[in-house]
Amino acid sequence: MAKDSSTPVLDQALDRLDLADDARKMLRNPHKRIEMSVPIRRDDGTLAVFPAWRVQYNNVLGPTKGGVRFHPGVNLEETTELARWMTIKCALMDLPFGGGKGGVQVDPKELSRQELERLARSYIRELHDLMGPDTDIPAPDVNTNPRIMGWMADEYDQIARAKAPAAITGKPLPLGGSEGRVAATGQGALYVLQEWAGRQEKAPKDVTVAVQGFGNAGAYFAMLAHEAGFKIVAVSDSRGAIHAEGGFDPRPIHEEKEKGKSLDKVYSDTSVVDADGHEELDPDDLLKIDVDVLALAALQDAVTEDNVGDVQAKVILEIANGPVSPTADDALFDRGVTVLPDVLVNAGGVTVSYYEWVQGRTGDRWSEEEVRDRLKTRFEKVAPDCFERAETDGTSMRQAAYALAVERISQAIESRGDSCYFKG
Repeated sequence: MAKDSSTPVLDQALDRLDLADDARKMLRNPHKRIEMSVPIRRDDGTLAVFPAWRVQYNNVLGPTKGGVRFHPGVNLEETTELARWMTIKCALMDLPFGGGKGGVQVDPKELSRQELERLARSYIRELHDLMGPDTDIPAPDVNTNPRIMGWMADEYDQIARAKAPAAITGKPLPLGGSEGRVAATGQGALYVLQEWAGRQEKAPKDVTVAVQGFGNAGAYFAMLAHEAGFKIVAVSDSRGAIHAEGGFDPRPIHEEKEKGKSLDKVYSDTSVVDADGHEELDPDDLLKIDVDVLALAALQDAVTEDNVGDVQAKVILEIANGPVSPTADDALFDRGVTVLPDVLVNAGGVTVSYYEWVQGRTGDRWSEEEVRDRLKTRFEKVAPDCFERAETDGTSMRQAAYALAVERISQAIESRGDSCYFKG
């Protein structure tokens, strides 16, 4: 049996609920962990080999589903943790998927476009026999995008000698991608924020928002939230932060960053601080701004026990995966700060990936409006369930979300027959 890899939040959910022992054992241990060495030929003729992983954490509800990230910090422990989060996220959103995650330990910004393509294709060659529309479906994550997913999908098709548009999601539209996928994570986060604001009887114009992380998810959330009437007062990326107490439109800033994608670059080479007319801040100071909502859309552990005391926001919106450490999460709960958890807030991405998977299997094509309406309908069901469960149980939103997800997985396990059944 694999080493127990559960987390305090999952343990709390498992211990608090009346579950069969089978569910506890299956959810505390990953189903499959795959370790690979991914080789590519560099442009100078040398061979480079990068460590890579894919974790298929739990497939009780369906084939595993989850992103692939290219990042120097990728490792087996992180990939396992992210796959476990995906398991909870898919169950919470009532998707017919289990949780998976993958990654390559590499700084993709040091690769040429040709080397990046070779890396994407090499990763799929190593994984091909253990993935597919009914087994494990990769998607974009940190430092991967629709073009990279297109390379991966093409490599899968070439090896399979067949077209399999449902094998990989997050692809470009001409290659079988879905309308609405690029903005989906930010869109879902907005729906959760709107649910919170409605329950607090707050008008959007009276809610101030700071956004840490101005990549795809953070930027789209900021732009959509501004359009919905929320007051965006600060944004940051890895190079800097800007602040305007009266609020500002983040769309021109996003457009300015996009201009930094020069012809020889795949990733942006500019920062939010290149925009004019705003006060510049140190990125760390964004946490100290007194705002209603702090949206965390960067990387894991942005708020820890070391800096949780700096947080002035009344609400934290977790757009990234795991941006608040468990210790900081407990401290914020004790202070009365509401943390809207990642497994709910950023589930828009995997939900629209599900819609892309469905379209790929059926050969259908949905409009952006249809995708957005389906996404909104799902969040309008799941988000209230989480708020109401937290109120009923007297727990945090995170614990409520985990409880709902774990119960759904446990019911599937029990339906097949568990220890209680077989022992009579």
